[in-house]
Amino acid sequence: MVNNPQMADLRRLTAEHFTRQTGIKVNFTLLPENDVRDKISQDFSGQAGQYDAATISNYETPIYAANGWLAPLTERARADTEFAQDDILPPIRDSLTVDGRIYAEPFYGESSFLMYRKDVLADRHLAMPEHPTWQQVADLAAATDGARPGMKGICLRGQPGWGELTAPLTTVVNTMGGTWFDKDWNARLDSPEFARAVGFYVDLVRAHGEAGAPQAGFTECLNDMSQGRVALWYDATSAAGALEAEGSPVAGKIGYAPAPVEKTNASGWLYTWAWGMQKAGKHQDDTWKFISWASGARYETLVGEQLGWSRIPAGKRASTYADPRYLKAASAFAAATKDAISSARPLDPGVQPRPAPGIQFVGIPEFTALGTQVSQQISAAIAGRTSVADALRTGQERAAAVGAARRGR
Repeated sequence: MVNNPQMADLRRLTAEHFTRQTGIKVNFTLLPENDVRDKISQDFSGQAGQYDAATISNYETPIYAANGWLAPLTERARADTEFAQDDILPPIRDSLTVDGRIYAEPFYGESSFLMYRKDVLADRHLAMPEHPTWQQVADLAAATDGARPGMKGICLRGQPGWGELTAPLTTVVNTMGGTWFDKDWNARLDSPEFARAVGFYVDLVRAHGEAGAPQAGFTECLNDMSQGRVALWYDATSAAGALEAEGSPVAGKIGYAPAPVEKTNASGWLYTWAWGMQKAGKHQDDTWKFISWASGARYETLVGEQLGWSRIPAGKRASTYADPRYLKAASAFAAATKDAISSARPLDPGVQPRPAPGIQFVGIPEFTALGTQVSQQISAAIAGRTSVADALRTGQERAAAVGAARRGR
């Protein structure tokens, strides 16, 4: 599983609260996002069976299901009345369902929003708009750059990876009128809208972004925000639980605003880290018991009672947003998170028709390589090793090859 804070909490709680009750021992492998994707893809595609379950997302789930790499979970989920499949939020549930069959269960769900230091803005006599535009965000980043010793204006991912830099960047592309492909699979990285969005992103990071931006992903930005090294951060809603956790240096100091927009009404992504069961897995009954426990409402209660309610892996169940204990602890961000997930539009994320679903990704197998390759060039532009124009010229060539192959099918 990916080495995000929620997964670290799960490993910490499993032996005492799952293995002791069931006798089922769970061996965990935690890896950074790019590494875990490679490891899981290799194991599941070859049906090697090394991992019974793995954290996959709503990007991989339809692809893995089509390739026959996942064991369907429909019958198990519906027979397990305590699991309460119908309690899972519809956007998350639908993203893990293929042709009416359930292929993964969410550990947590997320969209994206803008996080900002309320105290820093107040000291500078600045106000966060109710629905900020990207230009307003850029202006705020400039105005807060240097507001505290060593503080930069904003953190935006610069680390290469289709699930790292490419994710937030693509939401900027969408709302600024761009798209990776038009409805006929013509690559559009050479469009003025795509170029403007990438240029805006790169310029903003270079002018007012975090130190070490070309190597900064979700984890690095979370650390920068937690340690007071940045005033604003646009990223996953799931980060809020760690920022507001007991002992966090910035707890109570953060405000949350919708994902910035320009030409669309909303721009937040839709994402879930979910449990997929490998079809070749040899312990499927035990694996389902683990998935049912880890993705169930009881586990959320356990985290709340043991570690603090702001740290539960939320964003997936309607019951979470009716629990007064969670709503009290997560009052700063619970409503903003649910609204962001509910407003995400994976089938219509931009201003033109798309040939495949996805907000921060294009829902085709080729995007793993394409998104990563393009992100490497754009990260190099952030580092000053190449220009945005050259980065997109290379990216357009690669995207055009993918589009041509798609049209050929």
